[in-house]
Amino acid sequence: MRVICPHCLSVNNIPQKESYKKANCGKCKQSLLDNKPVELTNANFDEVVVNSDIPVIIDFWAPWCGPCKMMAPVFEKTAQNFALKTLFAKVNTENEQNLGARFGIRSIPTLIIFKNGKEVERVSGALDATSLSSLVSKHL
Repeated sequence: MRVICPHCLSVNNIPQKESYKKANCGKCKQSLLDNKPVELTNANFDEVVVNSDIPVIIDFWAPWCGPCKMMAPVFEKTAQNFALKTLFAKVNTENEQNLGARFGIRSIPTLIIFKNGKEVERVSGALDATSLSSLVSKHL
C-alpha cells in the first residue's frame, strides 16, 4: 500500500499488515510509525490525498479559533493511535484560503475524511478523543 511519510511527504510502498513493529521512509529514513499530523498547502494537498491508500483525516483550522486550539492536542494524540492506518493532516485556513474555499469550509474546525482521493465524510465542530477515534475507526 502507498503511505505518505509524515516527515518528508514522500510516497512509500509498504506491505499491508495488521500491525507494524518497524517501518521507515525510503527517502528520509525516519519512522513511518511516528504518525504526527502533516501540514498541507495548496502546493502539496492533491498529491498527498491522491497518493495515500489509507484514509486521510484533514483538520481545517485557524490560529485565532478557540475550539481549534482546544482540539489540536486531541487531534495530535489520536493520530499516534492510528499509525499506518490513517494519515492525519491539517490545513491552516488563514494561510490556505483557496483550500478553504475549494472545500466550502464555512465553520472551523471542520474535519474531512478522504478515502481513495474522494471525500467520504465531513464533521464540523471540535471533537473529544473518544468521538474522534470512533469517527476514524469507522473509515478503516
